[in-house]
Amino acid sequence: MYGIHITVDCGMDEAEQKAREALKAEGFGVLTEIDVKKTLKEKIDVDRKPYKILGACNPKLANEALNNEPDLGLLLPCNVVIREEDDGSTTVAIVDPESMFTVVGKPEMEALAKDVRVRFERIMDAIKNA
Repeated sequence: MYGIHITVDCGMDEAEQKAREALKAEGFGVLTEIDVKKTLKEKIDVDRKPYKILGACNPKLANEALNNEPDLGLLLPCNVVIREEDDGSTTVAIVDPESMFTVVGKPEMEALAKDVRVRFERIMDAIKNA
């Protein structure tokens, strides 16, 4: 599995607000935001359920990662997906850094990936319990 997933019984806007607050509490900011539903409608006239991608970054952790592997920027920022389900619930998913960092092939990155995963698990718990 390459992501950590939760489902919450609230709408997209509330789930996104919870996600942003939980990310901030762990030192992550949102650098990018892609409204996939809107973009696909504008570009290829496709209707989709609400779907957003937030590009999250913790500057201190990103700097540490880039110091260890300059090309790690290819994997940054860490994506958070927020999508509406058929039953009205919302799924929040965040990339699993341990899975993502395996492509780097540097053992020295393992501790950092584990640290980020623990933070992401706390973020997901905070979203679910907010």
